[in-house]
Amino acid sequence: MGFMKHFKHLFGNDWGVHPEDHKRPAADQPVRVMPLPARLYLPLQQHLGGPARPAVLVGQQVKKGELIAEAQGAVSAPIHAPTSGTIVAVTEITAPHPSGLSLPAIIIEPDGLDEWTELNACADPFALDPADIGKRVAAAGVVGLGGAAFPAAVKLSGAKRSSVTTLVMNGGECEPYLSCDDRQMRDSAAGIVDGIRIMLHATGAAKALVGIEDNKPEAIAAMRAAAASFSNVEICPVPARYPMGSEKQLIQALTGKEVPADGLAFDIGVLVHNVGTALAVRAAIREGKPLISRLVTVNGQCMANPGNIEVRIGTLAEEVIAFAGGLKGEGLGLARRVMGGPMMGMQIPHWRVPVVKGTSGILAFDAAEVAAQAPDPCIRCGSCVKACPMGLLPLEMSARIRVEAYDEAIGLGLKDCIACGCCAYVCPSKIPLVQYFVHAKGELAAQGRAKLRNDATKKLAQQRQDRLAREAREKAEAAAKRKAEREAAAAAKAAAEASGQTQGQTQGQTQGEAA
Repeated sequence: MGFMKHFKHLFGNDWGVHPEDHKRPAADQPVRVMPLPARLYLPLQQHLGGPARPAVLVGQQVKKGELIAEAQGAVSAPIHAPTSGTIVAVTEITAPHPSGLSLPAIIIEPDGLDEWTELNACADPFALDPADIGKRVAAAGVVGLGGAAFPAAVKLSGAKRSSVTTLVMNGGECEPYLSCDDRQMRDSAAGIVDGIRIMLHATGAAKALVGIEDNKPEAIAAMRAAAASFSNVEICPVPARYPMGSEKQLIQALTGKEVPADGLAFDIGVLVHNVGTALAVRAAIREGKPLISRLVTVNGQCMANPGNIEVRIGTLAEEVIAFAGGLKGEGLGLARRVMGGPMMGMQIPHWRVPVVKGTSGILAFDAAEVAAQAPDPCIRCGSCVKACPMGLLPLEMSARIRVEAYDEAIGLGLKDCIACGCCAYVCPSKIPLVQYFVHAKGELAAQGRAKLRNDATKKLAQQRQDRLAREAREKAEAAAKRKAEREAAAAAKAAAEASGQTQGQTQGQTQGEAA
């Protein structure tokens, strides 16, 4: 059957939601390149996994691309200087997060020279050992640029070990307002395809399927032209429906395979990466360049001049907005600030937060876009059930979570929730369903950590008791051994003395008889 029929056969017509995409005119504007800001603020935690560890000192001079923070642990990513300049502080800054809490960061003051450090380029990536590609990608600090920011090298190396057969490239960009992936596919299709081929070599996968939503005809045309000479790279248009860009939905749409509950894409021989990540992988391998900048969409009704801007990592959002032309009416109509997409992005308290590796968008919404109102009671209309792309029962899960019946929520599929926001989007009562699910997952994770701590404490206590008992037993055994040795020595001495006396008497008798 044709692809669209295949898609409908798998999913039907009712899953997910189809919000207004609001991608144009931003997607159609030429990319602008932002000049260096006065300072760059680089959080040590801008990827999933362990935070990076500072590798520089205050006052140190660094060059563009130089390592300034090292990866910590198996799942982590290093950070590099986005330009040449001076390390002026290692301190706390506001995190790009709704909490507004702080996190450690390195602050660089550019010297204006923008001078590169020495780079380790490779003219022929396909002559490299696949493991070497993973090492170079890891050293370049490349993470998933679709928003998740998972270290790319971890997935590449894991795919090779898991004998992955299919590389799925996510060009769906299903979140409304965002168009940075679309713009990159239009402008840099050849580079993306080259990056995909390098990733195929690194993983050992036989083919790559590039999923692009059909509301991006220019990107589809550009990618098809770039991939025309490579039989192992297939461009696959998919229906424009949110959350098509979710890993599980895209895999099922393109391959017909379903990722098992609590399972990984690796389990069915698939690896998923973002098209922007492919471009970063290409830069890391062919040019030796670390990830120090990214394309960011600026959009929303309050934005004076929407579009896509190439931004150095660590640039404050307020400076990006100023470069883009500022906010309409000096921001008087601003109702919400978002970094990322409107469905899964982060609402932030102010604009003085930095662009990080996973920042795909900076959105400024007015009241009409937010449509804020207090939630009403659930009317059990079932809209959330119909919209859920995972086939879950959001209204039932949220009811369990409200009374802290987390185990029952798990039984209803809480762990399968991808937090896409479809349920909350269609809810006529405006119930913050996603927040319930995220809260519940956080509580369960906290309970899991607490259980691990308690188990570890119990284990340590038991080990201490065992050690003390063993030491007491060894002490008693040693004392008994010493006592036995003393008694044996005393007995031997007594025996020797008795033997000596007997010999003396015998000698005396012998001498007397001789006389």
